[in-house]
Amino acid sequence: MKIYILFIILLILFASIHLLYHRRVIKNLLISETVKRIFTAFIIINFICNILYVVDRYSDILPNGLYYLFSMSIGVTFVLLLYIIVHEILHLFHRSIKGVDASKRRFIKQSGDGALMALSTAYISIGAYEGSKEPIIKVVKAKLFDFSIVQISDLHIGGLIDRDFVKHSVSTINSLTPDIVFITGDLIDTDIDSITDAVLELNNIVSKHGVYMILGNHEYFHNPMKIIDFLRRETHMEILLNDSITIEELKVNIVGVTDIFGYRAGLLQPDALKAFRDIDRKYPTILLAHQPKYIEYLGSFQPELILSGHTHGGQIWPFDHLVRLQQPYLKGLHTLPYGGKIYVNSGIGFWGPPMRLGSEAEISYIV
Repeated sequence: MKIYILFIILLILFASIHLLYHRRVIKNLLISETVKRIFTAFIIINFICNILYVVDRYSDILPNGLYYLFSMSIGVTFVLLLYIIVHEILHLFHRSIKGVDASKRRFIKQSGDGALMALSTAYISIGAYEGSKEPIIKVVKAKLFDFSIVQISDLHIGGLIDRDFVKHSVSTINSLTPDIVFITGDLIDTDIDSITDAVLELNNIVSKHGVYMILGNHEYFHNPMKIIDFLRRETHMEILLNDSITIEELKVNIVGVTDIFGYRAGLLQPDALKAFRDIDRKYPTILLAHQPKYIEYLGSFQPELILSGHTHGGQIWPFDHLVRLQQPYLKGLHTLPYGGKIYVNSGIGFWGPPMRLGSEAEISYIV
């Protein structure tokens, strides 16, 4: 039922953007009616691809080539929305100009429309190119521990993130010979039964002291109890659900909390009291919390290092500004008021369109 409600909401949103673009932009372009009809046909096709993207996102019935095109249509829709906003600002400016004859007004209007079209094309092209790049290895010098950490986050297995992508990511992780590996949520983003081969590739991660993971908000969308059962039964990963483990060889506590989306779902709610209850207080603590916002729920607990993800580093500018309204940190290493550190991973995968602008997919190597 929740999926149907989401589908209806997205349908209304996408339809509104396309209709508004047709009414406010295409109808007012100073071009021939034939070209206007071509633009209209383009946005109709893009809207249909939006629908097919949502359908395939939760059915996984189409080949990746088509799914890529449908995914890109979501990026195009974002651009249409930005275009409308800028177009309306320019329209107000155009109307405010006084004492300019009709021919000059026409020239200003055509120049503005042409510039917006060029910028939109460049925006989509650069975003798609950046999104196609392999994740970078981000070396983070935290100066907290005497061992190496590899962190990945927001893999979003499903859709375009397939077995080959996971296999290549595992190979990169192993090349770093980490002492310990952390996966900070949003690992799974579709029905677990359809991606078992991809998930099982994670068993090939080589780490001296194990692989630990926590849930992100997206696991809650795809039967989290089923996901947990599969991962505990079929993989070597340790899933921390408001749990902790002390690694004596490294002299460190590892604490993992479930995601704050659990409050809304009424399931697997995060519990700091339970998570920190059994730590060895003579050792420093690393907390795995999917959303940076979890620092607001820490209470009196002050872990030396918090590892998070969720934000994708904003993924596509300027939508990073919207993420900043909800999350206290967007990406990178930060010092918390009490002196501890938080590192926010930009994500190894992506969500929605396979685009990035102003952010990079990454594998964090913390030394």
